[in-house]
Amino acid sequence: MNLSNVSVVLVEPQGPLNIGAVCRAMMNFGFSDLRLVNPQTDHLVDEARRMAVKAGGLLEQAALFSDLQTALQDCHLALATTRRFGKYREDFLHPDQASGYLLPWTEKGRVALVFGREDKGLTTNELDLCQRLITIPTNDQLPSMNLAQSVVLCLYETAKAAAAGQGKTSGRKKLATNKVLESMYGHMRQTLCDIGFLDPQNPDHIMRSLRRIFGRAGLNDREVRILRGLWSRLDWLEGERRKGAGR
Repeated sequence: MNLSNVSVVLVEPQGPLNIGAVCRAMMNFGFSDLRLVNPQTDHLVDEARRMAVKAGGLLEQAALFSDLQTALQDCHLALATTRRFGKYREDFLHPDQASGYLLPWTEKGRVALVFGREDKGLTTNELDLCQRLITIPTNDQLPSMNLAQSVVLCLYETAKAAAAGQGKTSGRKKLATNKVLESMYGHMRQTLCDIGFLDPQNPDHIMRSLRRIFGRAGLNDREVRILRGLWSRLDWLEGERRKGAGR
């Protein structure tokens, strides 16, 4: 297990105290890569530094991104936290299950744990960029957790699983990066619209389910190339069909 390959991604964090507390938790449990997506506050203010305590170096080294897709481009696997349930939000992992799932992949490439805004979490489109979803089981009377507390819980479970798994090897394949996957999904979306499988007025209705299916499968580069070959063949067949229909 390689915890240095785990990125903690905060999407539009609003509170400097939360950002500082996340840095402290990361250093507590052995994580070092913090990524901030369009932060809504200056992450280097005194409040954040005081909360980070001796983890100020992580705060200063945090990478800034304008959007989540860019932040995940070099990641082979992304797991997003959410409290909202719905049609496109299913097949959840609890933090202990998520840690066991993601750790083998850290030996092959970069993995991201993605956390949403303090007030409204992650959008459905942002969740689409992640292969699996994490939810923390809480009491219905107050289901939403503080951002930093959520990060602490997920990092603790991951570090605990890593410690328990020291010395174990993994035969897992190397996953395709998020950049490669998104390119494939874009191709698939267009092809399936062209052949009439997806409703052009609402293609994401089915696409989100397909993303979850492929996300659970954990595609590598070769498998992505095979799928893109399939989409390309469908593109050619559809082109020939249209030529014939136009004669």
